[in-house]
Parts: sequence; structure tokens; C-alpha cells
Amino acid sequence: MDPFWVFAIVCGLVILLLVIGAPLKPLRWVGQAAVKLVIGALLLFFLNAFGTAINLHIPINLATASVSGFLGIPGLLALVAIQKFVL
Repeated sequence: MDPFWVFAIVCGLVILLLVIGAPLKPLRWVGQAAVKLVIGALLLFFLNAFGTAINLHIPINLATASVSGFLGIPGLLALVAIQKFVL
């Protein structure tokens, strides 16, 4: 499929959801979970970017992004503790 059509379909769906809204609660939960996963991945990215000075690297995958996204800063600190003390 041509990338133009994929982009057009995705943009159309986004506009449709903005106009109509997401009345279904499960759809909102999925959206909130996706946002939290992205925030968790960004937290891990910045931790890895600034953690190179102290030789700290936590891989960014679904499990670590979930922990840091849903638990926030305490989850990120737990991942750091596991990396430093357990592994």
C-alpha cells in the first residue's frame, strides 16, 4: 500500500475521533495506556541519555516501558535498583 494512503487513512481516523469523540470507555483506556507507554519510553530514553555518565543503561522494551510508564518515577527508580543491585 502506498505510504500516502496509509497516512491519509490515519489522519482521517484521527480527525474522525476528534470530531465524534471516543464515547467507548475501553477505547479511552487503550488510549491512556498507549500514552503511558510512550511516556515510559521517553523516561527511559532520557535516563539512558543522561545515565551514560554513571555507566547506566536500561533497555527500552515493552516490559520496562510499562513499568516506568504506569508506575512513574518510582518505577524508574525500581528499574535502576534492579539494574544496579540485581544484575
